Amino acid sequence: MPLSVINPYDQSVYRELPYDQPAVRDRKIQFAAQTFRQWRRVALAERLDLIRRGLDYFVRHRETIAAEITAQMGKPIREARNEFNGFFERAEHMLDAAPEALATNVLPPAPGLDRRILHEPLGVVFDIAAWNYPLLIAVNVVVPALAAGNTVLLKHSAKTPLCGRHFEKAFQHYPGLVTHLILDHADTAEVVGDPRVAHVVFTGSVEGGHRIQSAASGRFIDIGLELGGKDPAYVAADADLDFTVAPIVEGACYNAGQSCCAVERAYVHRDRYEAFLERARDAMAAFRPGDPMNPDTTLGPLADRKALERLEAQVQDAVHRGARLLTGGKRVDGGRGNFFPPTLLADVPNAAAVMQAESFGPILPVQPVADDREALLRMNDSRYGLTASVWTAKHERAAWLAARLEAGTVYQNRCDYLDPGLPWSAVKDSGRGISLSSYGYYHLTRTKSLNFRENA
Repeated sequence: MPLSVINPYDQSVYRELPYDQPAVRDRKIQFAAQTFRQWRRVALAERLDLIRRGLDYFVRHRETIAAEITAQMGKPIREARNEFNGFFERAEHMLDAAPEALATNVLPPAPGLDRRILHEPLGVVFDIAAWNYPLLIAVNVVVPALAAGNTVLLKHSAKTPLCGRHFEKAFQHYPGLVTHLILDHADTAEVVGDPRVAHVVFTGSVEGGHRIQSAASGRFIDIGLELGGKDPAYVAADADLDFTVAPIVEGACYNAGQSCCAVERAYVHRDRYEAFLERARDAMAAFRPGDPMNPDTTLGPLADRKALERLEAQVQDAVHRGARLLTGGKRVDGGRGNFFPPTLLADVPNAAAVMQAESFGPILPVQPVADDREALLRMNDSRYGLTASVWTAKHERAAWLAARLEAGTVYQNRCDYLDPGLPWSAVKDSGRGISLSSYGYYHLTRTKSLNFRENA
């Protein structure tokens, strides 16, 4: 049976693609391994030029790729187009950072000794990319992996396989640099266990991360795992609501809430609580659901139809526990699209599923808190630790909380954004490893020490 890509707006079969059979898969892995032996010897400056040539493909095919993203996973076309901005920003930053990050470290002189640390490529990097930001998630690995001298096997999500094909086409001027695979779960696990694969990066669910880790358990290789979050926002007593509410709501509802660093719960100082809720409800009412190919649409369908049932169950559980449902809360009836409206819940206890389990939908559950210490306690009460945001006029307050928050990234007065100059990391069940920034290169290379002594 081929892979069927379902359009989440009208439920039509958008594409059918064949899975890679074992012999095809084996040839692709072998070719990537052979190409690595050549690519690693290409001078860094030439590698960077060849990578930039590949990026030009995305410039030329920008509109076609954006339309395909929308048809595959439902993102409004305006958001699909906007994804290219982050794509190029991250790619260019990682290319610019490569010479310094990959440079040989020369230790201070010592009598008769030459001591150096090299950063050598790993080999074939297997990137298992998610569908929610199909360009951004893939580029986080592809560009720095290639710059470091690795080759890449890219297994894109079954929801967005055409994006994987575009990455392969972009670098076809140097065959074997990026190779797209279409695999089921069992075949993916086999590739993880293949001795020709030197490193694995997976973006997806915690359950998927456990499967990938299990598949690699018999091997001594590193695995990068970016497994999502339940990211909290804290609105302090001194927060400017005119500035604060809109970005928090946007952080919860952009891309229909299908972001690993979306705002998935909010804690608001009780002195600002009701005013925050009133403004948040108005902000949610401004979203325009509809045909995602319409440039005026600001809320597209969820990529997975099964998500509708999960979100409704979370809302029902919260209300059963005493929460107030202020807007939204159930799927939009009367159409084939997987639409779930922006949903605002107030007075949600921290034990509710919507406060503990990842929603991955446009839901914002809110709870009042008495002070910073209670906010900190509630924010850390989670199995996840990807990002957290603090909304306050005081740098000192944000710094105090940041030092105690269990998260890979802590924001002050912003959220739901990746700065490519900063390492993207996580704690707890949100994963392990680092991408982006110069630190991202350290996970795509191995260090080799040179300890040379001159003849006496």
